[in-house]
Amino acid sequence: MFANKAVYLDNQATTAVDPRVLEAMLPYFGARFGNAASRTHRYGWEAEKAVEAARQSIATLAGASAREIVFTSGATESNNLALKGAMEAAGGRGHIVTMATEHRAVLDPLRHLERMGCRLTVLAPMADGRLDLAQLAAALCENTILVSVMYANNEIGVVQPVGEIGRMCRERRVVFHCDAAQAFGKIAIEVAAERIDLMSMSAHKLYGPKGVGALYVRRGMRLAAQMDGGGHESGMRSGTLNVPGIVGFGEACAIGAKEMEAEAARARSLRDRLKAGIEAGLEDVQVNGSMEHRLPGNLNLSFAGVNSDALVLGLPEIAVSTGSACSSASPAPSHVLKALGVDAHSALRFGVGRFNTEEEIDFAVGKVIAAVRKLRAARPR
Repeated sequence: MFANKAVYLDNQATTAVDPRVLEAMLPYFGARFGNAASRTHRYGWEAEKAVEAARQSIATLAGASAREIVFTSGATESNNLALKGAMEAAGGRGHIVTMATEHRAVLDPLRHLERMGCRLTVLAPMADGRLDLAQLAAALCENTILVSVMYANNEIGVVQPVGEIGRMCRERRVVFHCDAAQAFGKIAIEVAAERIDLMSMSAHKLYGPKGVGALYVRRGMRLAAQMDGGGHESGMRSGTLNVPGIVGFGEACAIGAKEMEAEAARARSLRDRLKAGIEAGLEDVQVNGSMEHRLPGNLNLSFAGVNSDALVLGLPEIAVSTGSACSSASPAPSHVLKALGVDAHSALRFGVGRFNTEEEIDFAVGKVIAAVRKLRAARPR
């Protein structure tokens, strides 16, 4: 049915570049090749104008102002700039609160800060993957400088109560950082209303190019630069700007602003079709994480009695994953599922996206059911 091509259901790892995004980028690989920092001639002016248009597009989708957007190479760099930059600006010491289910691009920088002398509190999630706000309130203390909680989880798709977290932090004058790489462009975000101080974003999670991202920095926030050399991006991130990538990011956000609501409804419908089909054909299937508070296209399922690595090998026609693509170099099981008390060795993550069809979903359902049944039948009795 889909000869020479796997059905792509790994849209949490990355999304395909939308053809409209590619079209917007192409001129900046050719005739419009100028450096946005070259302000003495038309080539530089043209590049700068394109960068500022993209900055405004990203800011609009985030509910921010353009001057609050700092370009980076992606969400990992944005997280490092936000976390290390905020703590260094605060004197390099103090208390930080985060969750055990955060992405490694947050947990690893925070462990680095802990080694540098900061005190780190890592909160366990509730059974559905959400943060217990009472636990957060109890964890905050007089010397808490920073709270970092992701908007939506990259493995289980669970959306956190970001507005409530932001309110609690603002009342206590604690900096609130939010890794929104998975949520941005997929669900509505309003950084001011949700009292977010710092927010990380990445273009390749919303049908833009890889290698470009941004950090929202609320006006008045103090950050210590983590990359020196030229003072670009208001001194917060030196380095020649990736103009084609930034243009693509901006176009992806412009498309998202127009189509996000309809696309979310469509992704949710396909995701639910996938879930219903698999559950109708198999017993002992468990959903990991809240279905109520979840990204529209995410589905994380555990299949009792089945090894997820073996299941992936049994699904060559379907592109799915057993966890975060960013942790694929590590043989350790998913720290996210472990924090939920779930057997990480039996779980698969499905990511439905913009370009999936009903036919692909139905094809995937059939292949998953057949593969699980085959593995279960092969178990020693």
